[in-house]
Amino acid sequence: MDQAAVELAHRMFDLAREGAAEQLAAYLDAGVPVGLTDPKGDTLLILAAYYGHDAVVADLLARGAAPDHTNDRGQTALAAALFARSAPSVTALLAAGADPHHGSPSAWATVEHFDLPDMRALLEAGA
Repeated sequence: MDQAAVELAHRMFDLAREGAAEQLAAYLDAGVPVGLTDPKGDTLLILAAYYGHDAVVADLLARGAAPDHTNDRGQTALAAALFARSAPSVTALLAAGADPHHGSPSAWATVEHFDLPDMRALLEAGA
């Protein structure tokens, strides 16, 4: 991969972390793949969920991002959204078919480990 492509990929991951929905959408509209992954296996969706950027999560899901992709550590966007305590992202991921039993730790294990009763209630409602 040439240096310009590497820099573009880094910029996409930064936009997902920052929640720059409009800028990221423009790049996706121009052809950046929605399933782009970094060297750790994190997708744009996982990063947006982890940082609590609900609008980015919703847009990526609408564009076909895989809700059950696991990174190299076995983490999913759903577990990341639960950890971030982002109810809109959790709800969107469940509606998109995210499996709360998938990943390691799974979404269920995440809410138990971090004692997140409000997030557990979302999982129970979506199960």
